[in-house]
Amino acid sequence: MSTSIDPRAVVSPRAELGDGVSVGPFTVIEDDVVIGDGSTVASSAYIANGARIGKSCTIHHGAVVSNAPQDLKYRDEKTILELGDNTVVREYCTLHRGTVETGKTVIGSDCLLMAYVHVAHDCRVGSRCILANAVTLAGHVHIGEWVTIGGLTPIHQFVNIGSHSMIGGGLRVSKDVPPYVLAGREPLRYDGVNVIGLRRRGFTRERIESIENIYRVLYSSGMMVSEAVMRIESEFSGSDEASNVLNFVKASSRGIIRG
Repeated sequence: MSTSIDPRAVVSPRAELGDGVSVGPFTVIEDDVVIGDGSTVASSAYIANGARIGKSCTIHHGAVVSNAPQDLKYRDEKTILELGDNTVVREYCTLHRGTVETGKTVIGSDCLLMAYVHVAHDCRVGSRCILANAVTLAGHVHIGEWVTIGGLTPIHQFVNIGSHSMIGGGLRVSKDVPPYVLAGREPLRYDGVNVIGLRRRGFTRERIESIENIYRVLYSSGMMVSEAVMRIESEFSGSDEASNVLNFVKASSRGIIRG
């Protein structure tokens, strides 16, 4: 299948477009851009230098991909933005490339970024994530796989969000959100385990019950976090889920959300 470029688009001859790529009218694609096979870029999008777009992606009208970071320390160094395969970027998203601190911003495969999502410099977004309308990621945010975030949610810089978690809409996220949890209310807090999401992804009842028991110790035992960590280590040794939770909590520099 041949590449299709609307004659009203401006595409640099230096850009690398794979087989079957489609580019809509009034779109601008700069020199240092790579777009994988079968991807579609709709009208009036801007694909800036440093974009590394995977296969079978769909980039909708007005999206801006790999623009320069909104960081006063940035001096036009050569950095990149990676977008995984089969990811959908809806209207007017703004996805910024990295700074020299990490060199790149990374968004995984099979993600859905709804309209007006902003992903700032040096973020890491895992695969199979859904960011609803107007979710805003500040710089250096790290998000695991299978994460869902409700619309109009701002996320503070350097926050980490664990895999398989779900965050409600319109809530300010200023602390780390551990894996497998539902986070809601204001200020943001632990609101239970993401049971429905885990069932949909094939977690057994036993694994889900184990996760619930782990979080009872962490959030409902009345212990300090350090004490709860030691108890989880002793009671749930050998559990992959416990290891994931413990590694996340131990690595948290901002502190985890309250219970």
